[in-house]
Amino acid sequence: MFAFFASISKDRRAMAKNISEKVRVFIEPIVNNLGYEIVDVDYSKKQNGMNLTVFIDKLGGVTLDDCVAVHEAIDAPLDELNPTNDEAYILNVSSPGLDRPIVTDADLKRNLGEVLEAQTYVKVGAKKQFVGRLASFDSVRITLENDGAIQSLTRENIAKLTKYIEF
Repeated sequence: MFAFFASISKDRRAMAKNISEKVRVFIEPIVNNLGYEIVDVDYSKKQNGMNLTVFIDKLGGVTLDDCVAVHEAIDAPLDELNPTNDEAYILNVSSPGLDRPIVTDADLKRNLGEVLEAQTYVKVGAKKQFVGRLASFDSVRITLENDGAIQSLTRENIAKLTKYIEF
């Protein structure tokens, strides 16, 4: 029974990832022409239903007016693309914020040597949360170092990777 639910969960993650990637590829030229970079595209269920969130950034930071401009520029083209096959979703455009997800190779390169926090989909050893200095990465894995301990994580198992914020 557990394997059945794990399979459904994995299928949903794959579907959400496919939609996110399809949207990213489609809207990237529009967003870039406006002078912004797409940091991430997330398609996931929230308490108010399915949300498609586009995280943007630009030199100097993102304002509410920037988010509105990008939202207005991509709303109609996304309706034509119909990435969810007529399933309803809420479109959000957001700045990455302090807990900005680190997703791309460019993000990883900028954060080499920084302390990051990784949350995984499935346990690695007995844990699903890891904190450490980003030591290296490639197309398959990232490596975190914490007090001499090395933790290598597959990128496909990483649910969220952010800068570690110590309070």
